[in-house]
Amino acid sequence: MKGGIDMRDILDELKGRRSVRKYKEDAVPEDLMDEIIEAGLYAPTGMNRQEQLILKITEPSAVRELGLINGKLMGREGMDAFYGAPAVLCVFSKRGARTGIHDGCSVLSNMMNEAASLGLGTCWIHRGKEQFETPEGKELLKKAGIDGDAYECIDSVIIGYPDGEIPQAGPRKECRVFTI
Repeated sequence: MKGGIDMRDILDELKGRRSVRKYKEDAVPEDLMDEIIEAGLYAPTGMNRQEQLILKITEPSAVRELGLINGKLMGREGMDAFYGAPAVLCVFSKRGARTGIHDGCSVLSNMMNEAASLGLGTCWIHRGKEQFETPEGKELLKKAGIDGDAYECIDSVIIGYPDGEIPQAGPRKECRVFTI
């Protein structure tokens, strides 16, 4: 036990988080979304710059629109690449920032782990940069008040209540840790 936190609980939580690709329509309550975002804001960043922006999208039509854009970018026209999730959090870094991708990934990871601890499902969704380079994506950025010339999307995490069982983790591959 360290500082009142049982480290085993944290490891169990990390081991239990899996990607979810089927969601109930139920909206995620605002207080839970706020906790997830707070976890992202406390992610480690290079030199503690804290330059990442988080765009929360919970308006159903906007979530679906962005999911369809992402599906089209994946080469699957008409596919909702957000798997019906009711919410998406998109993480942005300053264009050209030396640690922007790393810091953005740290934010995404913190948010996914916090969501799992709250009993919610998540899935990391790629093509973040590309989805906001489309005319529709640029319009969403404008609506949110984010300068698309100054910031680029690193990636997104979809969030919602899983519709079904969360899959168990498979065995870990061997020979991935080295020691000097």
